[in-house]
Amino acid sequence: MSEEHHPHSGHDHNDCIDAALETAELLCAEQGQRLTKVRRRALELIWESHRPLGAYQLLAKLAEEGFNSAPPTVYRALDFLLAAGLIHKVESMNAFLGCAHADKAHKGYFLICDECHNVMEFDYQDIHASLIARAAEQNFELRSETIELTGLCSVCKTAGASV
Repeated sequence: MSEEHHPHSGHDHNDCIDAALETAELLCAEQGQRLTKVRRRALELIWESHRPLGAYQLLAKLAEEGFNSAPPTVYRALDFLLAAGLIHKVESMNAFLGCAHADKAHKGYFLICDECHNVMEFDYQDIHASLIARAAEQNFELRSETIELTGLCSVCKTAGASV
């Protein structure tokens, strides 16, 4: 996503990338894991925009840069980044997005723009607590949850109103 299309004015996207990489280094060190070159570059490529990136898009970008272009290499990197909590999978798009809150335990929920396909993560623990409570009332063991809300971001909404 270009900076002029970011929903927050004054956004410096390089700050997002730098913060994500710094958090990744810290979390990997704490977990005794290695942020290999391919894992690091995959995370950086995912963070280059606020639009989710598919595995094969990531594969193509890594191949262009001379990394191993075999799908298992990319899927292993994605699996690692997911397990470390550094990225999320946007199920409806079968794509991956950098986690805006990787430094704390949380459930990510997503606002997906139908026009520009930007995705914003928000963390609202009341939703998670409510889902757990409702599932428990039904004696249901909740193992996974995906909440993706679609609509128009503020930029696209404003652009549509001015047309």
